[in-house]
Amino acid sequence: MLTREICGVKFKNPVIAASGTFGFGKEYSEFYDVSLLGGICTKGLTLYPKEGNDGIRVVETRGGILNSVGLQNPGIDNFIQKELPYMESLQTNIIANVGGNNIEQYMEAVEKLNDTCVHMIELNISCPNVKTGGMAFGIKCEDAYEVVSKVKSVCKKPLIVKLSPNAEDIVAMAVKCREAGADALSLINTIKAMAIDVRKRKPVFENVTAGLSGPAVKPIALRMVYEVCKAVDIPVIGMGGIMTGQDALEFIMAGATAVQIGTANFIQPDIGIKIIEEIQEFMIEEGIKCIDEIVGVASL
Repeated sequence: MLTREICGVKFKNPVIAASGTFGFGKEYSEFYDVSLLGGICTKGLTLYPKEGNDGIRVVETRGGILNSVGLQNPGIDNFIQKELPYMESLQTNIIANVGGNNIEQYMEAVEKLNDTCVHMIELNISCPNVKTGGMAFGIKCEDAYEVVSKVKSVCKKPLIVKLSPNAEDIVAMAVKCREAGADALSLINTIKAMAIDVRKRKPVFENVTAGLSGPAVKPIALRMVYEVCKAVDIPVIGMGGIMTGQDALEFIMAGATAVQIGTANFIQPDIGIKIIEEIQEFMIEEGIKCIDEIVGVASL
Protein backbone atom coordinates (compact mmCIF):
# COMPACT_ATOMS: atom_id res chain seq x y z
CA MET A 1 0.00 0.00 0.00
CA LEU A 2 2.71 2.52 0.98
CA THR A 3 5.77 1.24 -0.89
CA ARG A 4 7.60 3.62 -3.20
CA GLU A 5 10.42 3.31 -5.71
CA ILE A 6 12.77 6.19 -6.43
CA CYS A 7 15.43 5.74 -9.11
CA GLY A 8 15.37 1.97 -8.64
CA VAL A 9 15.62 2.17 -4.84
CA LYS A 10 12.66 0.61 -3.05
CA PHE A 11 11.21 2.37 0.01
CA LYS A 12 8.83 0.65 2.43
CA ASN A 13 6.87 3.91 2.72
CA PRO A 14 7.18 7.53 1.51
CA VAL A 15 8.35 9.05 4.81
CA ILE A 16 12.04 9.96 5.10
CA ALA A 17 13.80 11.75 7.97
CA ALA A 18 15.24 15.01 6.61
CA SER A 19 18.89 16.00 6.70
CA GLY A 20 20.06 18.05 9.65
CA THR A 21 17.18 17.02 11.89
CA PHE A 22 17.91 13.36 12.52
CA GLY A 23 21.67 13.13 12.97
CA PHE A 24 22.68 9.63 11.92
CA GLY A 25 19.69 7.96 13.60
CA LYS A 26 21.24 7.06 16.95
CA GLU A 27 19.42 9.57 19.13
CA TYR A 28 16.00 8.83 17.68
CA SER A 29 16.54 5.09 18.00
CA GLU A 30 16.17 5.61 21.73
CA PHE A 31 12.55 6.64 21.15
CA TYR A 32 11.34 4.16 18.51
CA ASP A 33 12.34 1.66 15.85
CA VAL A 34 13.60 3.97 13.09
CA SER A 35 13.79 1.04 10.67
CA LEU A 36 10.06 1.64 10.20
CA LEU A 37 10.85 4.82 8.27
CA GLY A 38 11.19 4.74 4.50
CA GLY A 39 14.67 6.20 4.84
CA ILE A 40 17.03 8.47 6.75
CA CYS A 41 18.84 11.40 5.19
CA THR A 42 22.11 12.00 7.01
CA LYS A 43 23.25 15.20 8.59
CA GLY A 44 24.92 17.35 5.93
CA LEU A 45 28.38 15.94 5.18
CA THR A 46 31.42 17.77 3.85
CA LEU A 47 34.76 16.48 2.63
CA TYR A 48 36.49 17.71 5.79
CA PRO A 49 35.13 17.95 9.36
CA LYS A 50 33.38 21.23 10.23
CA GLU A 51 32.86 22.76 13.66
CA GLY A 52 29.90 24.81 12.52
CA ASN A 53 28.99 28.40 13.33
CA ASP A 54 29.83 30.28 16.52
CA GLY A 55 27.23 31.83 18.78
CA ILE A 56 23.53 31.03 18.95
CA ARG A 57 22.55 28.38 16.43
CA VAL A 58 18.82 27.75 16.86
CA VAL A 59 16.00 30.15 17.74
CA GLU A 60 12.28 29.46 17.89
CA THR A 61 9.89 31.72 16.02
CA ARG A 62 6.13 31.67 15.47
CA GLY A 63 5.37 28.58 13.45
CA GLY A 64 8.93 27.36 13.08
CA ILE A 65 12.60 27.61 13.94
CA LEU A 66 15.59 29.53 12.63
CA ASN A 67 18.87 27.65 12.42
CA SER A 68 22.43 28.73 11.76
CA VAL A 69 24.25 25.50 12.59
CA GLY A 70 26.78 25.85 9.80
CA LEU A 71 26.95 22.22 8.64
CA GLN A 72 28.76 20.94 11.72
CA ASN A 73 29.69 17.36 10.85
CA PRO A 74 32.50 14.79 11.27
CA GLY A 75 33.56 14.81 7.61
CA ILE A 76 33.10 12.09 4.99
CA ASP A 77 35.93 9.80 6.15
CA ASN A 78 34.79 9.77 9.78
CA PHE A 79 31.21 9.25 8.68
CA ILE A 80 32.15 6.20 6.62
CA GLN A 81 34.31 4.71 9.37
CA LYS A 82 32.31 5.54 12.50
CA GLU A 83 28.70 6.39 11.64
CA LEU A 84 27.79 4.41 8.54
CA PRO A 85 28.18 0.92 10.10
CA TYR A 86 25.55 1.85 12.68
CA MET A 87 23.23 3.34 10.07
CA GLU A 88 23.50 0.16 8.00
CA SER A 89 22.22 -1.81 11.00
CA LEU A 90 19.03 0.27 11.05
CA GLN A 91 17.65 -1.60 8.03
CA THR A 92 16.25 1.37 6.19
CA ASN A 93 17.43 3.34 3.18
CA ILE A 94 20.39 5.66 3.76
CA ILE A 95 20.57 8.92 1.83
CA ALA A 96 23.86 10.76 2.27
CA ASN A 97 23.44 14.53 2.15
CA VAL A 98 26.59 16.12 0.72
CA GLY A 99 27.75 19.75 0.75
CA GLY A 100 30.88 21.59 -0.29
CA ASN A 101 32.40 25.01 -0.84
CA ASN A 102 33.67 24.27 -4.34
CA ILE A 103 32.97 21.74 -7.07
CA GLU A 104 36.12 19.75 -6.36
CA GLN A 105 35.04 19.17 -2.76
CA TYR A 106 31.63 17.95 -3.89
CA MET A 107 33.17 15.57 -6.39
CA GLU A 108 35.75 14.12 -4.00
CA ALA A 109 33.16 13.63 -1.26
CA VAL A 110 30.80 11.81 -3.63
CA GLU A 111 33.61 9.61 -4.95
CA LYS A 112 34.36 8.50 -1.38
CA LEU A 113 30.72 7.45 -0.97
CA ASN A 114 30.51 5.54 -4.25
CA ASP A 115 31.65 2.20 -2.87
CA THR A 116 29.75 2.35 0.41
CA CYS A 117 26.34 0.93 1.37
CA VAL A 118 24.68 4.34 0.99
CA HIS A 119 21.62 3.94 -1.22
CA MET A 120 21.38 7.47 -2.63
CA ILE A 121 23.16 10.82 -2.48
CA GLU A 122 21.39 14.11 -1.88
CA LEU A 123 23.40 17.06 -3.17
CA ASN A 124 22.95 20.21 -1.09
CA ILE A 125 23.46 23.06 -3.54
CA SER A 126 22.59 25.70 -0.94
CA CYS A 127 26.27 25.78 0.08
CA PRO A 128 28.29 28.93 -0.73
CA ASN A 129 30.65 28.73 -3.71
CA VAL A 130 33.83 30.28 -2.30
CA LYS A 131 35.32 30.61 -5.78
CA THR A 132 32.57 33.02 -6.86
CA GLY A 133 32.41 35.21 -3.79
CA GLY A 134 30.23 33.04 -1.59
CA MET A 135 26.95 32.95 -3.51
CA ALA A 136 25.20 29.62 -3.07
CA PHE A 137 25.40 27.15 -5.96
CA GLY A 138 21.62 26.91 -5.88
CA ILE A 139 20.83 30.56 -6.66
CA LYS A 140 21.75 30.82 -10.35
CA CYS A 141 20.85 28.11 -12.86
CA GLU A 142 24.22 28.11 -14.60
CA ASP A 143 26.09 27.53 -11.32
CA ALA A 144 23.77 24.69 -10.37
CA TYR A 145 24.11 23.11 -13.81
CA GLU A 146 27.90 23.10 -13.53
CA VAL A 147 28.10 21.51 -10.09
CA VAL A 148 25.37 18.92 -10.78
CA SER A 149 26.80 17.86 -14.15
CA LYS A 150 30.31 17.45 -12.76
CA VAL A 151 29.16 15.55 -9.67
CA LYS A 152 26.94 13.33 -11.81
CA SER A 153 29.95 12.44 -13.96
CA VAL A 154 31.64 10.75 -10.97
CA CYS A 155 28.59 9.60 -9.00
CA LYS A 156 27.74 5.89 -8.99
CA LYS A 157 24.66 6.29 -6.80
CA PRO A 158 21.26 7.76 -7.74
CA LEU A 159 21.70 11.52 -7.37
CA ILE A 160 19.06 13.68 -5.71
CA VAL A 161 19.59 17.45 -5.95
CA LYS A 162 18.17 19.44 -3.04
CA LEU A 163 16.85 22.78 -4.25
CA SER A 164 16.96 26.09 -2.41
CA PRO A 165 13.79 28.20 -2.19
CA ASN A 166 16.11 31.19 -2.47
CA ALA A 167 16.84 30.38 -6.13
CA GLU A 168 16.13 33.13 -8.64
CA ASP A 169 13.57 30.84 -10.34
CA ILE A 170 13.07 27.46 -8.68
CA VAL A 171 11.23 25.94 -11.65
CA ALA A 172 13.98 26.95 -14.07
CA MET A 173 16.49 25.65 -11.51
CA ALA A 174 14.71 22.29 -11.36
CA VAL A 175 14.70 21.98 -15.15
CA LYS A 176 18.38 22.90 -15.35
CA CYS A 177 19.35 20.34 -12.68
CA ARG A 178 17.37 17.71 -14.59
CA GLU A 179 19.26 18.62 -17.76
CA ALA A 180 22.55 18.36 -15.82
CA GLY A 181 21.77 14.75 -14.91
CA ALA A 182 19.89 14.83 -11.61
CA ASP A 183 18.04 11.55 -11.09
CA ALA A 184 15.62 13.12 -8.61
CA LEU A 185 14.99 16.43 -6.85
CA SER A 186 14.16 17.33 -3.26
CA LEU A 187 12.72 20.64 -2.06
CA ILE A 188 12.59 22.90 -0.27
CA ASN A 189 15.66 23.68 1.80
CA THR A 190 15.28 26.39 4.45
CA ILE A 191 14.21 29.94 3.60
CA LYS A 192 16.68 32.75 4.26
CA ALA A 193 15.49 34.72 7.29
CA MET A 194 16.72 36.51 10.41
CA ALA A 195 15.96 37.56 13.99
CA ILE A 196 16.99 40.63 15.99
CA ASP A 197 17.70 40.81 19.73
CA VAL A 198 15.99 44.06 20.71
CA ARG A 199 17.82 44.26 24.05
CA LYS A 200 21.24 43.99 22.44
CA ARG A 201 20.12 45.97 19.36
CA LYS A 202 21.74 43.54 16.97
CA PRO A 203 21.00 40.38 14.95
CA VAL A 204 20.67 37.20 17.02
CA PHE A 205 22.92 35.18 14.73
CA GLU A 206 26.57 35.97 14.18
CA ASN A 207 26.07 35.29 10.46
CA VAL A 208 23.09 37.70 10.59
CA THR A 209 20.82 35.46 8.51
CA ALA A 210 19.67 31.91 9.20
CA GLY A 211 17.40 29.27 7.67
CA LEU A 212 13.67 29.22 8.49
CA SER A 213 11.89 25.87 8.63
CA GLY A 214 8.72 24.49 10.20
CA PRO A 215 4.98 24.84 9.55
CA ALA A 216 5.31 28.54 8.64
CA VAL A 217 7.04 27.61 5.36
CA LYS A 218 4.64 24.84 4.33
CA PRO A 219 2.37 26.82 1.96
CA ILE A 220 5.43 28.18 0.15
CA ALA A 221 7.08 24.76 -0.01
CA LEU A 222 3.87 23.14 -1.25
CA ARG A 223 3.52 25.70 -4.04
CA MET A 224 7.12 25.19 -5.14
CA VAL A 225 6.80 21.39 -5.11
CA TYR A 226 3.60 21.62 -7.14
CA GLU A 227 5.23 23.84 -9.77
CA VAL A 228 8.41 21.75 -9.98
CA CYS A 229 6.49 18.49 -10.30
CA LYS A 230 4.64 19.89 -13.32
CA ALA A 231 7.93 20.96 -14.95
CA VAL A 232 10.11 17.83 -14.65
CA ASP A 233 9.75 14.13 -15.40
CA ILE A 234 11.92 12.81 -12.55
CA PRO A 235 10.89 11.94 -8.97
CA VAL A 236 10.44 14.83 -6.57
CA ILE A 237 10.75 14.50 -2.78
CA GLY A 238 8.76 17.20 -1.01
CA MET A 239 9.52 18.82 2.32
CA GLY A 240 8.89 21.99 4.23
CA GLY A 241 6.78 22.25 7.37
CA ILE A 242 5.24 18.78 7.26
CA MET A 243 3.80 18.11 10.72
CA THR A 244 0.95 15.66 10.07
CA GLY A 245 -0.18 12.93 7.74
CA GLN A 246 -2.48 15.42 6.04
CA ASP A 247 0.47 17.73 5.37
CA ALA A 248 2.35 14.82 3.79
CA LEU A 249 -0.66 13.89 1.68
CA GLU A 250 -0.87 17.43 0.33
CA PHE A 251 2.70 17.18 -0.95
CA ILE A 252 1.99 13.78 -2.48
CA MET A 253 -1.16 15.09 -4.17
CA ALA A 254 0.94 18.00 -5.46
CA GLY A 255 3.11 15.41 -7.22
CA ALA A 256 5.78 14.36 -4.72
CA THR A 257 6.85 10.72 -4.86
CA ALA A 258 7.93 10.85 -1.20
CA VAL A 259 8.33 13.37 1.62
CA GLN A 260 10.94 14.33 4.17
CA ILE A 261 10.15 15.27 7.76
CA GLY A 262 12.42 17.81 9.45
CA THR A 263 11.47 20.32 12.15
CA ALA A 264 8.62 18.10 13.38
CA ASN A 265 11.23 15.63 14.68
CA PHE A 266 12.32 18.20 17.27
CA ILE A 267 8.77 18.60 18.56
CA GLN A 268 7.80 14.93 18.65
CA PRO A 269 10.70 12.49 18.16
CA ASP A 270 8.50 9.68 16.84
CA ILE A 271 6.48 11.92 14.53
CA GLY A 272 7.63 9.97 11.47
CA ILE A 273 5.74 6.88 12.60
CA LYS A 274 2.64 8.92 13.40
CA ILE A 275 2.68 10.45 9.91
CA ILE A 276 3.05 7.01 8.30
CA GLU A 277 0.06 5.76 10.32
CA GLU A 278 -2.04 8.79 9.41
CA ILE A 279 -1.32 8.34 5.69
CA GLN A 280 -2.29 4.68 5.92
CA GLU A 281 -5.49 5.47 7.84
CA PHE A 282 -6.50 8.03 5.21
CA MET A 283 -5.94 5.54 2.40
CA ILE A 284 -8.03 2.88 4.12
CA GLU A 285 -10.84 5.37 4.80
CA GLU A 286 -10.81 6.57 1.18
CA GLY A 287 -10.47 3.11 -0.35
CA ILE A 288 -7.08 3.88 -1.88
CA LYS A 289 -5.15 0.68 -2.50
CA CYS A 290 -1.88 2.16 -3.77
CA ILE A 291 -0.32 5.53 -3.09
CA ASP A 292 0.32 5.99 -6.82
CA GLU A 293 -3.43 6.60 -7.14
CA ILE A 294 -3.05 9.98 -5.45
CA VAL A 295 0.41 11.14 -6.56
CA GLY A 296 -0.14 14.40 -8.43
CA VAL A 297 -3.91 14.05 -8.31
CA ALA A 298 -4.29 17.76 -7.44
CA SER A 299 -2.42 18.89 -10.57
CA LEU A 300 -4.52 21.07 -12.89
